[in-house]
Amino acid sequence: MTAYATRCMSQPEDEARLEIHLLTGREKETDPELVELLTVTAHYHRTGTRLGLGHTVNFGRPWRPGSACTHGLLSLPYLDGPRLEWLAEPRVQFLWLIPITAAELLFKKQHGLEALEERFEAAQFDYLDPLRPSVV
Repeated sequence: MTAYATRCMSQPEDEARLEIHLLTGREKETDPELVELLTVTAHYHRTGTRLGLGHTVNFGRPWRPGSACTHGLLSLPYLDGPRLEWLAEPRVQFLWLIPITAAELLFKKQHGLEALEERFEAAQFDYLDPLRPSVV
């Protein structure tokens, strides 16, 4: 597994500071497509709507070729536990950007974040598999 993360997505003057990471199973020195997804998401956060837990972003394309996951969900860093979620000083929140399908996005809008995360858990979905089926 490889983790890609933002750096300085938030600035010192921001009231709520946020950084995000994306996990992938691809082993490559640097994957420009994943760097681009994080850059676009950080740009949206800086110039559009401020992002936070439970927010979604439209990638505008599949996160990996052939994937049905065209959106990202900002979630708690469940794999790493609460120790990764918050940096004490300066206070920064770290969230996991999970690639999701359009159907999963619609389900989240209709039923809420917790209901979608329960579907993820029940399906034991492989978050590293870009070709994974939708959980809804």
